[in-house]
Amino acid sequence: MGRAALLCLIALVFISTGILLSTNGCGGSPSQTGHTTLPPGKIQHIVIIFQENRTPDNLFQDPVLISAGADIANSGVISTGETVQLAPTSLAIGFDLDHAHKAFLTMYDSGKMDGDNLNPLSCVQGATNCPPPNPPPNPQYQYVNAADVQPYYQMAEQYTFGDRMFQTNEGPSFPAHQFIISGTSAPTATSTSFVAENAAGTNDPGDDTGCTAPPAEFVFTVNANGTETTKMYPCTDHPTLTDELDAKSVTWKYYTPTAGSLWTSPNAIQHMCGPNATPPNATACVGSDWVNHVVLYTTQNPAPILTDISNNQLPAVSWVIPSGTNSDHAGSTANTGGPSWVASIVNAIGNSSYWANTAIIVTWDDWGGWYDHVPPPKVIDDGTSWGSGYVYGFRVPLIVMSPYAKPAYISHVNHDFGSVLNLIEEAFGLSSLGYADAYADDLSDCFNYNQAPLTFKTISAPLGSSHFLNDRRPVTPPDDD
Repeated sequence: MGRAALLCLIALVFISTGILLSTNGCGGSPSQTGHTTLPPGKIQHIVIIFQENRTPDNLFQDPVLISAGADIANSGVISTGETVQLAPTSLAIGFDLDHAHKAFLTMYDSGKMDGDNLNPLSCVQGATNCPPPNPPPNPQYQYVNAADVQPYYQMAEQYTFGDRMFQTNEGPSFPAHQFIISGTSAPTATSTSFVAENAAGTNDPGDDTGCTAPPAEFVFTVNANGTETTKMYPCTDHPTLTDELDAKSVTWKYYTPTAGSLWTSPNAIQHMCGPNATPPNATACVGSDWVNHVVLYTTQNPAPILTDISNNQLPAVSWVIPSGTNSDHAGSTANTGGPSWVASIVNAIGNSSYWANTAIIVTWDDWGGWYDHVPPPKVIDDGTSWGSGYVYGFRVPLIVMSPYAKPAYISHVNHDFGSVLNLIEEAFGLSSLGYADAYADDLSDCFNYNQAPLTFKTISAPLGSSHFLNDRRPVTPPDDD
């Protein structure tokens, strides 16, 4: 058996154990086009800012990006076959859209991308004009007003914007947050399925989940054919990238607003949480990973990532999770802080000595129910049942910022969450986990390590870092999912 065939066989085994792989190397996309090797020591810090629930068509109706070739559509197809124009809306709205695995299948419609209008929405308590009055007839087919997201436009226009960044999993936030730290949401290292949904067994699944959730909590799993058949307690245990960082003594932190949040992936991975009792009877995470590396937001220190930057304590690898009001998540009329939140972190790094050797990756964890016109590619397209049965989730936006990021560049290469992991592995000499990172690209087309380092230009935003450093309001958990 040749090496290429062997690698593809290994890929099929990975998928059968709940692991998603990109098409690179198995008759798939030209994702390695323009590959450049990351020189040792060139990137010494990587910061992953993980926002919530948006697609490129919804969040980046930016004329500058579009004129530069970004694949952003201003219309979409509904289930009747009719083409409708996307309508403007604000970043903060009083409803949320269904974006569960079933909603993915409805919108995807075997690649037709025409079913999103059939997915339901939920109005938040006290919301007015919900469902939204006509027009638009289809709330899923909307885009955010440019005035609400100008900081994002500035970042994307100045640095690299990816219009082929796909969510690795087909569904909502809970599994997505495991994928961004480990490349899988498999219940165990040898599972033949993986977690597909948010937890759904209690009255507050948004901030009461993971390995410390009440016994009644559960989550659905999905097999490699895309079928949901089994429930499980929402506590997984599989290898993570942080295991390899620990083994190499590479510093890392996971900044997150609350301990039990479905956005806090370490609380759902048992060896990272180190629960104080055997699940489902645990009430707190007390393990060394949790105590030494997970940083919660408090009223005394509401923006610890900004504090660490100013104190010259930024770790080599950082995952940064927003609070509810800074997340971009639909379903709250107060959720307007996301663009300023991200800009404050970017500006803090950009205006410090860290800028010289840092890569900042801004992406969104899932599609959030918003329309997007690009059908996701098949994971492996080799004619087998695995290859024909599973595709990535929908597109999410991607911004890559660094002195070595290509300026004003649109990346049309297929990326997924495994690409971020692969970049970290290359930067710090880590082995592949063998999950989504194994066949993903490494974001190399977004960088030119031989270019003269870019001088940072401060991103203008309505709210500055002082707002977040002095925000003494109670920390807000996820809006819901």
